[in-house]
Amino acid sequence: MAVDPITLEVLQNRFDVIADEMELTLLRTSFSPIVKEGQDASAALFTAKGEVIAQAAAIPIHLGCLVPAVKRLIEVFPAEKMEEGDAYIMNDPYDGGTHLPDTTIVQPIVQGNRVVALATTMTHNQDIGGKSPGSIPTDATEIFQEGICIPPLKFYERGRINETLRAFLAKNVRLPEVLMGDLHGQIAAGHVAIQRWAEVVHEYGVPLIDEAVEELMNRAEAATRASLSRIPDGTYAFTDYLDNDGVELGRPIKIKVTVVIEGSDILFDFTGSSEQAIGPINSVPSATVSGAYFVLRAITDPSIPNNSGCYRMVRFKMPEGTVVNPRHPAPVNARAVTVVRAAHAIMGALTSVLPQTLVGADSGHMTMAFGGIDGRTGRRYVTSEMGAGGTGARPTKDGIDVMDYGPVNCMNIPLEAIEMDSPLRIKRFGIRRDSGGAGQFRGGLGIEKVFEVRDGFVDVTLRGERFLTGPWGVFGGKAGETGSAWIERKDGSVEHIRSKRVFRLNQGDRIYFNTPGGGGYGDPLRRDPERVRLDVLDNKVSRQAASAVYGVVLRDDGSVDFAETERQRALISAQHGRLGHCFDHGRHGTSNDGELTMSGL
Repeated sequence: MAVDPITLEVLQNRFDVIADEMELTLLRTSFSPIVKEGQDASAALFTAKGEVIAQAAAIPIHLGCLVPAVKRLIEVFPAEKMEEGDAYIMNDPYDGGTHLPDTTIVQPIVQGNRVVALATTMTHNQDIGGKSPGSIPTDATEIFQEGICIPPLKFYERGRINETLRAFLAKNVRLPEVLMGDLHGQIAAGHVAIQRWAEVVHEYGVPLIDEAVEELMNRAEAATRASLSRIPDGTYAFTDYLDNDGVELGRPIKIKVTVVIEGSDILFDFTGSSEQAIGPINSVPSATVSGAYFVLRAITDPSIPNNSGCYRMVRFKMPEGTVVNPRHPAPVNARAVTVVRAAHAIMGALTSVLPQTLVGADSGHMTMAFGGIDGRTGRRYVTSEMGAGGTGARPTKDGIDVMDYGPVNCMNIPLEAIEMDSPLRIKRFGIRRDSGGAGQFRGGLGIEKVFEVRDGFVDVTLRGERFLTGPWGVFGGKAGETGSAWIERKDGSVEHIRSKRVFRLNQGDRIYFNTPGGGGYGDPLRRDPERVRLDVLDNKVSRQAASAVYGVVLRDDGSVDFAETERQRALISAQHGRLGHCFDHGRHGTSNDGELTMSGL
């Protein structure tokens, strides 16, 4: 190797720092709440051939989505024709993108008249047009209803913006100044990368950097293969379900995955998943693979750098015309819930062979978008609720409360930001007692949140999940509590929501929004009684659940009655037996092979 180990380590960290500084610039210069507060954006460095050099610690779902977007852009605009000051843009899900709100911008890093790297960013735009504010209509039946579709185009040329494209984009969205602010935030992040890369080139030179990048990818591949080779060869399958597609509300959507491990190679086969849906939960391949990449990184050495070498041993089988590989013009704006469920299914398939690595299922990914005109100021607004819930319990620890975990990994948008940006008031926000799946280690808790319209009207898109099946628990752990939502009108009438709906709230109306808890890990009767007592004191577990589920009896003063606890646990064990090594899905059971049974729907 031409690059000595110390220099190689230094350069790897320099690349990572550049990507992280790009991410920070992106978050600090963007205009929309979903980016500056929710942090739904990512930044990465690519080679001129479209391979990942480094990616910021941001949104795992973008691990896979950025790769085909970059490759498509450099097919249309070859690197040898790029010039300093250029920038390229696209968001077409059927041409390398993921869904329309996610916009990719690529900027060449030029040294000595040659493109030596690509600065790449992806931002979830708060609004990209379409039939509903926020551009995530759960009742869409074709992609044309979801917003503006941008093919690979040149956004900047030699430092000058494409005014025709800028004017076109600004004219077709609800918040033109916010969209352009976010896009220019991406450009600013690219400028940071260009400056920092020039500093690295000045110190080490292009030839040595090129050798270092190739060596880092080779090492990432070798380390990933070493991790995979420790998993027993075999075929592992699991099936999970989405509640519905947003249009056909009574039809669950199957996500089936078979994981085949042969030595250090791995295949993710989605054969058996539902045909593409009428509604927008379809996921194009660039998004689907992200769920698999997330799990792959979770089960391999965490010190492996995030570059293209990590994925050289991965193969996919995604039948065309299915929910994981739809045909144009199927709607795809809600693809995140499918990516998350795909990750859940892969984790479920591998849990039996990686019991000390994987965890119970998390809450999934629930989102709301609000849009309207603020009656106080006359200003149009669009804002979001990220809907964090509980994470799955771990082999040695409880799950984490109220966290948008997994492939999505967004941040909670603060109450103050929502109330400052819209005529909404948050009347309640707290954890849901008893929502975490019971277990030796308890699943994380979801939230209870209540929004009230203070002025005018608000158009709302609710994209819920896990309303029918709780996030599954493992090895005797119980499923987390399912999600729920309902509208309470000003006149006192109540309307329940079947996980997905587009609707309008008027002044005085409220929306109640409950997110699921995470699945538990291990037999609840083996949980330390002291942990149960503390959960009751913290209002995370009710006294009733402490006794009925955990078998822990508390005295009036809050202390544990150990004699009664022993008798109660013996009684529960005799009545129900222990689940052992299987899955619990809450409202619906599972077959012996881990497939969720949907009887009773």
